[in-house]
Amino acid sequence: MARERLASRLGFIFLSAGCAIGLGNVWRFPYITGEYGGALFVMVYIFFLLVMGIPILTMEFSIGRASRRNMGDALRYLEPAGTRWHSIGWFPLVGGYCLMMFYIPVSGWIVSYCYYMASGAMSGLDPDGVRLFFDNMLKEPVSMTGWSLLVLIVSIIVCGLGVRRGLEPVVKVMMLGLLIVIVGLAVRSLTLEGAGEGLSFYLAPDFERMKQAGIMNAISAAMNQAFFTLSIGMGGMMIFGSYFDNRKSLGNESILIVILDTFVAITAGLIIFPACFAFDVKPDSGPSLIFITLPNIFNAMEGGRFWGCLFFVFMSCAAVTTVIGVIENIISYSMDVWGWTRKKSTWVHCVGLAILMMPCILGFNVLSGITPFGPGSTIMDVEDFIVSNNVLTLGSLIMLVFCTSRYGWGWESFVTEADKGDGLKFPNWLRPFLTYVLPIVVFVLFVQGYIDKFSYLFE
Repeated sequence: MARERLASRLGFIFLSAGCAIGLGNVWRFPYITGEYGGALFVMVYIFFLLVMGIPILTMEFSIGRASRRNMGDALRYLEPAGTRWHSIGWFPLVGGYCLMMFYIPVSGWIVSYCYYMASGAMSGLDPDGVRLFFDNMLKEPVSMTGWSLLVLIVSIIVCGLGVRRGLEPVVKVMMLGLLIVIVGLAVRSLTLEGAGEGLSFYLAPDFERMKQAGIMNAISAAMNQAFFTLSIGMGGMMIFGSYFDNRKSLGNESILIVILDTFVAITAGLIIFPACFAFDVKPDSGPSLIFITLPNIFNAMEGGRFWGCLFFVFMSCAAVTTVIGVIENIISYSMDVWGWTRKKSTWVHCVGLAILMMPCILGFNVLSGITPFGPGSTIMDVEDFIVSNNVLTLGSLIMLVFCTSRYGWGWESFVTEADKGDGLKFPNWLRPFLTYVLPIVVFVLFVQGYIDKFSYLFE
């Protein structure tokens, strides 16, 4: 059966960007930018995107386009005779499932907040009331399961329709909607009285703040964010590369995708910080920012119900495009490696994901007594740690070594594929850095993740 191809270049860019743009763009990037010195941190972050993010993203695209296969079979197709790179081809299946086990439930929270905002369920609540509303939502496994199933079924239907009839047109519309909504929200936030102070805190370069937070901490945070924001290392970008034609160079397209991802992350901060300072609310990060801090701001804002609903529509688009991208990667694995039809793959994985998302949902209520990383931690924290600190990091290390080592696909083969088509060519002067330095940096990130997570055991 001939492999499907994307109908347009825009479809490739939006699908790849949709997979990359997710919750981390909103609930982590703005907060750490404000904490670590504003524009100075952004400059460090962009540096690491250039030397880490774009090269590994281009490698993943190149492996996909050269093989026209999912990672599960791509390594087997491209590996030198006698090597066993294909033995780690299961990464996209296991990694995709681990990510979706908690990402689908969190996406369900976001979609549910679209409804709660539109219906006025949180209107008039004081800050304690908003926090209690969120806590009570987590204690309701039935409603949380219902919203999660809605996200899963919509995503499965889109993937079941195929690349040209499902993924490409749907994600194009969602991404265009996301970009329009986020710009509208940013304009509204920037025109609030007192917004200037928040804008200054967010983006004005502040070396003293960076020094207080720790310069090495700022560099480490920028490196981590640049590494994880693009969803590289799990084979998700590889599958979109396999659907893309040879008309454009892959380095060229990687840069456009990184620009889109960074634009959304920076613009999210233009929504959050001016609004927080305008209403004298302390900015936070993580779930507290999305589900507690921002609803408090919308409650205090004139027309806040409308703007709050619009914000959660934007967040829903960001979350669901990621879910669609990862599920497509999972489906393509069983099609390429096991020879299943798209229909069979779609429904078998729908059932599998519906079952495996339940521990995350129940971890906030029925199974809340399970605290794997100490008091306050949940099952979701374990799932997040497996993906963020293991799958993405080790997967990216595999991509790096496979594309630079003569025992893998090799540098010449990688660059030849990456440079096919019109556009910017991959710089050969990066070869020593990508071959000898970046793998060590990625391994250090992997080790650092374990140190940070388990340091409490030695306190």
